[in-house]
Amino acid sequence: MIYHVAKKGNDRNCGNQQEPFLTINHAAQLAQPGDAIFVHEGNYRERVDPKFSGLSDNQRITYQAVPGDHVVIKGSEVVTNWVQIRSGIWQAEVNNQVFGKDNPFQLRLQGDWLEQSNDRHTGDLYLNGQSFYEAASFDEMAAGEERDQATEYVTNITLKMADVGQTAYKWYAEAGAQTTTIFANFHSFNPNHELVEMSVRPCCFYPSKPRINFIAVIGFEMCQAATPWAPPTSEQIGLIGPHWSKGWVIKRNRLHDAKCSAISIGAPVLADENAFSNRHDRPGYQYQIERVFRAQQFGWDKASVGSHLIYGNQIYNCGQSGIVGNLGGIFSRVVKNHIYNIGTKYEFGGWEISAIKLHAAIDVEIVHNQIDHCVLGTWLDWQAQGTMVMRNFYHHNVRDFLIEVCHGPFLVADNIFASKRSIDEYAQGGAFVNNLIMGRTTIQSVLNRATPYHIPHQTAIKGYAMVYGGDDRYFNNIFIGDADPELNNGTNLYNGSPISMQDYVAAVEQRLPGDVEMFETVRQPVHINHNVYLNGAIPFMNEVHYLKDDRFDLHCEITRTEDEVRLTIHLPASFDQFRGQVQTTASLGRVRLAEADFENVTGDPLYLNRDYFNKLNECDGQTIPGPFKQLKSGENVIVVWCDKG
Repeated sequence: MIYHVAKKGNDRNCGNQQEPFLTINHAAQLAQPGDAIFVHEGNYRERVDPKFSGLSDNQRITYQAVPGDHVVIKGSEVVTNWVQIRSGIWQAEVNNQVFGKDNPFQLRLQGDWLEQSNDRHTGDLYLNGQSFYEAASFDEMAAGEERDQATEYVTNITLKMADVGQTAYKWYAEAGAQTTTIFANFHSFNPNHELVEMSVRPCCFYPSKPRINFIAVIGFEMCQAATPWAPPTSEQIGLIGPHWSKGWVIKRNRLHDAKCSAISIGAPVLADENAFSNRHDRPGYQYQIERVFRAQQFGWDKASVGSHLIYGNQIYNCGQSGIVGNLGGIFSRVVKNHIYNIGTKYEFGGWEISAIKLHAAIDVEIVHNQIDHCVLGTWLDWQAQGTMVMRNFYHHNVRDFLIEVCHGPFLVADNIFASKRSIDEYAQGGAFVNNLIMGRTTIQSVLNRATPYHIPHQTAIKGYAMVYGGDDRYFNNIFIGDADPELNNGTNLYNGSPISMQDYVAAVEQRLPGDVEMFETVRQPVHINHNVYLNGAIPFMNEVHYLKDDRFDLHCEITRTEDEVRLTIHLPASFDQFRGQVQTTASLGRVRLAEADFENVTGDPLYLNRDYFNKLNECDGQTIPGPFKQLKSGENVIVVWCDKG
């Protein structure tokens, strides 16, 4: 069955092309496996709450914008009848019935690991599509000062953000029992002559119950949802999300202006929501580990949840995450998305802010995405086992990549890390192969939190452990140093680590008798070879085959035209004679704790002989270091992202 939805329609119609429905959600209450819902041009101010599941990849329920039509699902409503109370300052009174169950101008952001809520609410105000800033008081809203050199809290960094000359359009609300009064500083605009919208609904496309499987959502714009803070110890509600289901396809959508998160592939309500921040009786870590075990009782396995495809979306202007998830994103693929301007409004701060923030990304593939101008590019937290981060382009972020309290195996290959801080690894058991690393790298052990690891390619828990640091592999990477010693990079942080399991065991045996305490003082073995170190980047002390060239005045730059992004990099003459070795499952070896091999998510052996563009990069077992087979001495100009491609 094919249903049609159009702004000229009526929900009493039969839903065909001649007599379409008026609302998408009405069609969503009827559609059965194999049905398709085509939505025609227009703004749809509603929440789509699918009632029925598809049955399989071949019997989905598909929601699709008609090709060529601009279809927008908004979590907002228009605000009219503004009254001016002084120069630039206006107010509007809104009946609370428009908000339904929860008033986002009364509902404050709250939850675990939200370190600085700044008393912000889930609601927001928009002038001609541009979001305002929330003020803490009427006087702050009315002052209308420019945002200039404000110190902001960002994950675990405090930094100065130069935002010179941006006029502060602010709102402030007072919510009563029957009405809510919104005050706003519109400066020179008359809001009665402009489009002014307020976020009303917590999401745009999200089932109210879990296990609504095999849904496809294609070609929409969705925006302006009052999404709540989404830590891993809560139901993570996004602007769109499957809500603990299996086999969704979220494809070629434009998703933006979620107060917190755009796409959620997280957990359902599993009791004790935000228990740490509500009780302060146990660490949030303790509640999170209990949540992992509770999820297994709720059907956390490959047959029941995950295996989603998030493909070709534009995701931007969100306060917390472009894609967020805990447990429910297992076995999923995140491919060819452009994610930008995440967390950069700096209205609130916490430990869950990242363009992609995933807990338990078991066998998840994050491939060929562009992630830029974000507080953090990708953050893998807990149980990133079998995870593959490949052929991604990170640039102009505060930080590019963070992986925390995971035990591997995880693969990071053929990526471009072009921000000042490239890789922060508070984990173990990783393989970093053929990357271009232009910013600072750090490693750190974590000896106060034990996290689970799994039977390979399953959710079944095999054990849990602390992060001792090491058990890593670095092959065929290009490191580019920086004049600032605090931003220097390379593999020298592993100096003092053993280079074989035999050496590691020997170091442990020297500390006998004992047990747990011995392992806290012995570095795990590392495997580092065939890397390139330029502009002061520093190699591992026991690396045998490497290229180091500090004499060359390296020029490296990211530039953007109207529809493409280019990398320009100058390499020294010595680069042409240096080669790396193709890495495989056999050469990468087995991680120590999980006793698991580096494999494809299918369980098949890895053979890493293709570059960023998926082109063959091998000659007799050798490979050109870095993510591009065409790299050579002198100037290289490479189109690394094309919006039309």
